Amino acid sequence: MAWYLLVNTKDKGNIMSANEKLPNGTVTPLFEESEIARAKNNAETISTIPTDAPDLQLVKNEEAASNRNGIALALGGGVARGWSHIGVLRALDEANIPISMIAGTSIGAVVGGCYLAGKLDELEEFARSITRRNILRYIDFTLGKSGFIAGNRLAERLDHELGDIRIEDLSKRFIAVATEIETGHEVWLEHGELAPAIRASYALPGVFQPVTHMGKHLVDGALVNPVPVSACRSFEQKIVMAVNLDRETFARSSVVRSTSIDQAFDAENQTALEEVPSSWLPFNFGSTSTTKKQKLGITGVMIEAFNIIQDRIIRSRLAGDPPDVTIRPKLTDIGLTDFHKAKESIELGYKQTKFQLVNLEDAGFLEALG
Repeated sequence: MAWYLLVNTKDKGNIMSANEKLPNGTVTPLFEESEIARAKNNAETISTIPTDAPDLQLVKNEEAASNRNGIALALGGGVARGWSHIGVLRALDEANIPISMIAGTSIGAVVGGCYLAGKLDELEEFARSITRRNILRYIDFTLGKSGFIAGNRLAERLDHELGDIRIEDLSKRFIAVATEIETGHEVWLEHGELAPAIRASYALPGVFQPVTHMGKHLVDGALVNPVPVSACRSFEQKIVMAVNLDRETFARSSVVRSTSIDQAFDAENQTALEEVPSSWLPFNFGSTSTTKKQKLGITGVMIEAFNIIQDRIIRSRLAGDPPDVTIRPKLTDIGLTDFHKAKESIELGYKQTKFQLVNLEDAGFLEALG
């Protein structure tokens, strides 16, 4: 059955895709062909268009109905743990699970954008090639500015791979979530060049400099929406699958009364902390997340603080807008800055997704994709 959009022909040049939310309400909800006559003459049905708007025209959009068929992916932030998104996408492709759209935050925007641009192989090759030593070639340190890293070398690598690909030219709808630093607004980047949108989404405050994009100073979207389920819900997707990279740690973020703290243990660890030399390196490449007495340093404290904040935000956002399916790779041994552990992260994402798909198939959940 054909579907149509009712639009004002004066603004039809602005229409990017079905059900796009445009200024001045130039697009109505979708109508079936049999409802066209009623829609034309019913001011209430087309209330999103001014009743005195001239030259109303029906525009056929055969892709509109199919835009909601499949799984909408909300790929969460998690810095180096985000390589596991590659494994998730590999497993979905292997199982022939259709993807209707992708909303990504931070590293989720990197992987999701490269996937829809047909560059997942190149991204995976790059991720697997990273070691503790050679990652330094992609880091251009800067002093006296708004971040430790200028980000120019990584930007050049992204630009080389993605070129002038635009978001609206991708095979499916894509949203990169960022944060406007001056206002705290959550910004959904849905149009324009793909590479700058991705850079804005992963610009971790204090580490990377903010990205000026479309007249706004943007930083990491994980500050406001670490797992962007709400972005998928806004487009009325049938099934929303969230990939949550928050590390599963028993009793994390629980309340501890001061009377329960071991004073001897506290003194011992405070001494160890003070003995750690101050480091302005943005990443502690020699760190291991399983080390009990991990040397934090300045940036270690920054990263762990960001991790705590993100954990709290994820809990709050997903409680208010839960996904239909959650994939949570077991990334306990992968730290936020363990970029050199891409092989392990990808395998963990792949295995967890395969396991989840088996359960969903047994429950008959995947039949809804038809």
